[in-house]
Amino acid sequence: MRERTLGREELRRYSRHLLIPQVGLAGQERLAASRVLCIGAGGLGSAVITYLAAAGVGRIGIVDDDRVDETNLQRQILYGSADVGRPKVDAAKERAFAINPNVAVDAIPLRFTAANARDVVRLYDVVVDGSDTFETRYVVNDACVFEGRPNVHGSIFRFDGQVSVFAAPRGPCYRCLFPAPPPPGEVPSCADGGVLGVLAGIVGTWQAAQALSLILDSGDPLVGRLMLVDALGSRVREIRIARDRDCALCGDLPTIRDVADVAEAGEETGGREELEPIDLDAFLRAHPRARILDVREPHEAVLGAHERSIAIPASQLEARLHELDSSIPIVVACRVGRKSRWAAERLKEAGFQRLHHLRGGFLAYAVLNADFEAF
Repeated sequence: MRERTLGREELRRYSRHLLIPQVGLAGQERLAASRVLCIGAGGLGSAVITYLAAAGVGRIGIVDDDRVDETNLQRQILYGSADVGRPKVDAAKERAFAINPNVAVDAIPLRFTAANARDVVRLYDVVVDGSDTFETRYVVNDACVFEGRPNVHGSIFRFDGQVSVFAAPRGPCYRCLFPAPPPPGEVPSCADGGVLGVLAGIVGTWQAAQALSLILDSGDPLVGRLMLVDALGSRVREIRIARDRDCALCGDLPTIRDVADVAEAGEETGGREELEPIDLDAFLRAHPRARILDVREPHEAVLGAHERSIAIPASQLEARLHELDSSIPIVVACRVGRKSRWAAERLKEAGFQRLHHLRGGFLAYAVLNADFEAF
């Protein structure tokens, strides 16, 4: 790792670190010379970026192609109401500098994919994965394994969180625990099922602590251990994870030779036509018999409904297919467009031909239509 001498102002700023034997001046200089990549500037990334900047990590890379949305503010503490609509990387960089002007911040406004993963990862010493899709988690993991960088993993859903360190020397990778993505529709996202805002801070702070431990080469990071956080039950427990010798990526006879795109469950169009939210009203006017199949669950449906919709929750779709008229155009929709992808594919398998899928779901539609209350 590179070396960097601290200035007088920095010695005062980090004085409480300098008092800790496991950090001290040498450790603080290691932090100042380190480079950490944070993938995702959402709920987890907000806590990670905040504490890494405050701790004096010399260079922080932030990868995110999203913009700040009002629904982010409940948990993404990097942003305020005035940031709504701004690119997250720009707002996050500005906030990191406000916390500590001594750090360098790389704002990288791109989607992290197999095509760019290794080129980005190799520029940093530690990678912190704050992403919220299985697709990205596998890409992060694979890139870290191939580039020899530790992957500080975190995930959250409702009241439950997970933290671990993958791809460290002699430790397991993410594929050792989860060899392949779950089947379509099996695991909902935070956008589908919600998340307790403070849980993002709890798990993200743990991720920041793991990154600092790895940089300082001190303590006992969560290599080969998965920490489970239950915010509702106020419990934390841990399970052991061994490296899988049969792992397709890091096992003794690997079959994965490079980072490959992992299709997000249900992401392919499957022959249906994608309908943009801005085009929905015009489509319904042009097709008077068309109906919207609303597959939100009952607890979501109370948030508002379209006058042209038929409500059949995704969990009941199999048993209620007979209620749908296959001769009319059907636009399948849910809150954010995830469950509806699965539902549209199931309808296609059942023989429905005139299918359309509302990209982004009712939430995206509501952003464009103030009269529609979807959240």
